[in-house]
Amino acid sequence: MTTTDTEDRNRKRPADEDVDIYNEDGNVRSDFLTRLGAAIADRDTLFLRQNVARLHESEIGDLLESIQPDQRLALVRLLGDDFDMTALTEVDETIRREIVDQLPNEQIAAAIGELDSDDAVYILEDLDQEDREEILAQLPFTERVRLRRALDYPESSAGRRMQTEFVAVPPFWTVGQTIDYMRDEEDLPYSFSQIFVIDPTFKLLGAVDLDQILRTKRQMKIETIMRETNHPIPAEMDQEEAAQLFEQYDLLSAAVVDENERLVGVLTIDDVVDVIHEEADEDIKRLGGVGDEELSDNVISTVRSRFLWLLINLGTAMLSASVIGLFDGSIEKMIALAVLMPIVASMGGNAGTQTMTVTVRALATRDLDIYNAGRIIRREAGVGILNGMLFALLLGVIAGTWFHNYQLGAVIGAAMIINLIAAALAGILLPLLLDKMGADPAIASSVFVTTVTDCTGFFAFLGIATWWFGI
Repeated sequence: MTTTDTEDRNRKRPADEDVDIYNEDGNVRSDFLTRLGAAIADRDTLFLRQNVARLHESEIGDLLESIQPDQRLALVRLLGDDFDMTALTEVDETIRREIVDQLPNEQIAAAIGELDSDDAVYILEDLDQEDREEILAQLPFTERVRLRRALDYPESSAGRRMQTEFVAVPPFWTVGQTIDYMRDEEDLPYSFSQIFVIDPTFKLLGAVDLDQILRTKRQMKIETIMRETNHPIPAEMDQEEAAQLFEQYDLLSAAVVDENERLVGVLTIDDVVDVIHEEADEDIKRLGGVGDEELSDNVISTVRSRFLWLLINLGTAMLSASVIGLFDGSIEKMIALAVLMPIVASMGGNAGTQTMTVTVRALATRDLDIYNAGRIIRREAGVGILNGMLFALLLGVIAGTWFHNYQLGAVIGAAMIINLIAAALAGILLPLLLDKMGADPAIASSVFVTTVTDCTGFFAFLGIATWWFGI
């Protein structure tokens, strides 16, 4: 997401004017926030330039997330041209939109022109179409074409994440020509580790690492030292799949190509780290049914994000309640059933969540597929059986001793075995089924797994008890 060269960082923060904004726990220091708030209120631009403008963009992002909403825009406006727009790629979407929507398009266009293309796209994609076009119209032609091409690719694709600045040379150039080109050409990326080799139509032929360039004599031709590009990434590929390629093959950067195998950009490891973080964050939130919620969202947005899944949970809870209602007569005759039945359902729900979490993560990382699914299903079934037997023995003894009725202990033990087996199977089969149907198992599995374990637990325990005791 963010690529900043060393020289630029050193220029922003001289060594003799280092500013430490974090405490020992890694949080922004409260005393610094107090001083910052006072400087914003007093419009103390000198303090802001000396203590904020020189910070790294990630540190400015942390400050923006820590201060009050009304202070954010004031800080950006007071810094003016000294504000590093790259910092907006380090905050959540709500804060970014809140700030960008209040800035004039002329200021955004001027700042966008100084950013790497991947950072520029990250900011532009959140804007309304009209504002986006107005900003793009103010950029130089070449840069405008690059950004529009990246914005044309699907959201969350490698094409959206790529950096369109790269170094590419023809195969007949010598190493000396290539070195001279890199020294003399001003319009090069801030940092790069590969030089790509292309033909006249920009079709990707190969790549040369910079260390190979440095170790080779000047008269050698590039085509003699180039290698086939390691795993070029289609621009339409989902960013999560691209990140998995980086992880699998230990890549630092990779060429991004269009449908005609022409080089259109480069994906770098810093972008991929951001993708991995985003995808993991997204999966965790979806498992909890909170969608794309951000910490900076207001009350109404948060309620809107959570309401749907809570409503679905209400429906599944009513289904579980209807199962209990089938045995209301049994519960009235034996109050112990009402005391113990939540234990069976709760144990099943927790066991199902364990299996579901492992399954959803394995699906996300492509570690679980059709070739090993059978073995994993058998393993989880075995875990369910063994855990069911262990907890059946433990809970049976506790329940029998508690209510002085060891037949009741045997009943709840049998129900525990049934429910933990059902939980294990539901925890793996439901995510697999949802994934096969094209649904996101992270966002849908928890509701269905909980429903299965609740209904199975209640029905097994109350049904066996009704049959056993004849009530």
